[in-house]
Amino acid sequence: MPLAIRSSAFSEGAAIPVQYSCDGDDRSPPLEWDGVPEGTKSLALIVDDPDAPDPAAPKMTYVHWVLYNLPPTLQGLPEAFEPATLAEPVGEGINDWRRTAYGGPCPPIGRHRYFHKLYALDTVLNGLLRPTKSDLERAMRGHVLEQATLIGTYAR
Repeated sequence: MPLAIRSSAFSEGAAIPVQYSCDGDDRSPPLEWDGVPEGTKSLALIVDDPDAPDPAAPKMTYVHWVLYNLPPTLQGLPEAFEPATLAEPVGEGINDWRRTAYGGPCPPIGRHRYFHKLYALDTVLNGLLRPTKSDLERAMRGHVLEQATLIGTYAR
């Protein structure tokens, strides 16, 4: 079975509920996954929006969340996940609000797509300190066993 990611809060291509946005409580949605391949040593999650600032004329991909070194035995993240709740050290990178935390959808115009990308890695990533998405992608290069994506949308 291939790696798959989903949420009980929204389905593939559907609207993300307001409580997971800047218009609500700005808390992370629940995520579940399965199909973690054999040999996986850690998981990474990147949530980003390729439609910024305007879906009709996107100029950048806005990063909402960067997590890495999630244990491969983990089957998902609860709503309002806090990395410190896990016994094993989970790394959290810097989003485009320049903070290490989940930042929910907050599009200035139009309906944006939010990609929740889960990566199964053949290693634990060491030596990273509050990496950006680019830093994490560089560190993951050559170590991705599988990737799965869940896309939700949001408009204000």
